Amino acid sequence: MEGYSFVEMIIRTTVTFSVLLLLARILGKEQLSQLTFFNYITGITIGSIAGEIASHDDTHYLNAITSLIWWSILTLVVSYISIKSAKAKSLLDDKPMIVIKNGKILEHELKKSRLPIGDLNMLLRMQGIFSVKDVHFAVLETNGELSVFKKVAQQSATKQDVKAQIVVPKYMPCTVISDGKIVKQHLQGLDLSEEWLMKQLKKHGVNSVEQVFYAEIESDGTIYMDLREDD
Repeated sequence: MEGYSFVEMIIRTTVTFSVLLLLARILGKEQLSQLTFFNYITGITIGSIAGEIASHDDTHYLNAITSLIWWSILTLVVSYISIKSAKAKSLLDDKPMIVIKNGKILEHELKKSRLPIGDLNMLLRMQGIFSVKDVHFAVLETNGELSVFKKVAQQSATKQDVKAQIVVPKYMPCTVISDGKIVKQHLQGLDLSEEWLMKQLKKHGVNSVEQVFYAEIESDGTIYMDLREDD
């Protein structure tokens, strides 16, 4: 067949496969574990470029490989910016949205997320929940999954819970410090101040937010924290 080169296509495909495997390893597990909008677009584009290289012998090989590598570099740069900037992360991947609060569907948030009520019910059923009234909080994550915090009376009992009385949670557990920075929007959503948070840190012998790698508020109002480089 005119223009067909078996050896050339085998070499192009093998080299492309090897480069793609290396780039996937460099890009990290987030591309697989957290399929956000940005990850989705990145994955499709890299796959399309690789397919173009492997299957079209009229595509200049070095140009195509350069495009593939540069796209991967841009992905790494954007990922790094997202880690360092909460605003950039929110802009690229949006942010989690509370769609159910204390058994009530938040219609405005549901419309903003463009999630039909039927799909919301389906996501609840996939977690074994068949009634909205059993949900204390439901959060639509940036990857499209639904995280559910059941009402205490509906939670599975442990041996310690058998004789425990039912107490309505004061707060929805959420992150208040991430990588040494206060997550202000979460504090505001819980009607808590930075002064309150600093008092909680000092009770644990921590004098600076920078000392804390991660901290979250529990449902009873207590603080769990993980210090930087602790033993």
